[in-house]
Amino acid sequence: MPEEVKEEVVRIQRLIPDFHGKLTEKENLHLILKFLGDMGAEKIKSVKDSLGKIKFSCISCELDDLGVFSEKSIRIVWVEVKGMEGLQSEIDRVLGEVFAPEIRFMGHLTIARVKHVRDKDTFLSSIKRLNYERMKFLIDAFSLVKSTRRPVVQHIKKLRIILCVSENMCVLICP
Repeated sequence: MPEEVKEEVVRIQRLIPDFHGKLTEKENLHLILKFLGDMGAEKIKSVKDSLGKIKFSCISCELDDLGVFSEKSIRIVWVEVKGMEGLQSEIDRVLGEVFAPEIRFMGHLTIARVKHVRDKDTFLSSIKRLNYERMKFLIDAFSLVKSTRRPVVQHIKKLRIILCVSENMCVLICP
């Protein structure tokens, strides 16, 4: 993802009204195309081989709406990224024998994880009024990466494999 897009996302993050939680660090910003779940080494190799068959030229993307997944229980603040639908469909196609297709795909960057907001209505209306640049940018590659989350309360590493946009094509980052 271009550096200027990451910088704009960091600027957007600074505009998010007061909340208890965590902003996604600039170096951890990524666009998720498909959650694949826990996988063994053999399945990872098969997925990597299948993804390596995908050929595409640069994809024009754009930062779009800012929002949350659930207004009743605000946990994630995201910026929608338009333009990734074709690549995501192709990923579903090549992985179709092993994984179910995405039903409600929306390309997005998770920019904050929320634990608590004092006033949901004020928070939501503030988010909807934020002004930011709806930047256009190009994506020319994607990679397979391992995501590790460490919950604050539990110190157990839950591992999962995700497919996300980055600068290298089909680079496998996992043991």
